[in-house]
Amino acid sequence: MAINLQKGQRENINAPKFTVGLGWDINNTSTGTAFDLDASLFLLGDDKKLVSDNHFIFYNNLESPDKAVIHTGDNLTGEGAGDDEQIKIDLTKIDSAVTEITVVVTIHDADSRRQNFGQVRNSFIRIFNTDTNEEILKYELDEDFSIETAVEFGRIYNRNGEWKFEAVGAGQRDGLEKFVSIYQK
Repeated sequence: MAINLQKGQRENINAPKFTVGLGWDINNTSTGTAFDLDASLFLLGDDKKLVSDNHFIFYNNLESPDKAVIHTGDNLTGEGAGDDEQIKIDLTKIDSAVTEITVVVTIHDADSRRQNFGQVRNSFIRIFNTDTNEEILKYELDEDFSIETAVEFGRIYNRNGEWKFEAVGAGQRDGLEKFVSIYQK
């Protein structure tokens, strides 16, 4: 049975292969433009920086150099039930230099479309075992981010040989570029 996390909680993943699923619904479409949320992963080393530029996984770079992290593609609308985007992770293949994976969701062209996370509802991240489809954990974003255009949902990190997930839920208003500037060497 899956564990529903609260902000700040941590949980062991205990699966060498798992999928990160992200989902959301649109609360308000009064902007007249479709919402395009994008999931991105930053594969970081001990220095909390990208191992390389190719370790930034997003809609224009769908897999890590070692093929341990594979983004299944960009969902442009968020319509439908269940996961809107998925990223598959195989820890048996991951580069040993990677010690943390940060999961970020941003709104594409948020400024020009006048959109923010306050207009998004039912947003969540879940991790499930890729082989069995058993849900391991889920974190639902329950805060009202009325000005934020990017949210760090969580981080997956290696502590003493065990991979864990921490529910972060930290938003900011400067979009994906801000996260890239934080994590790029």
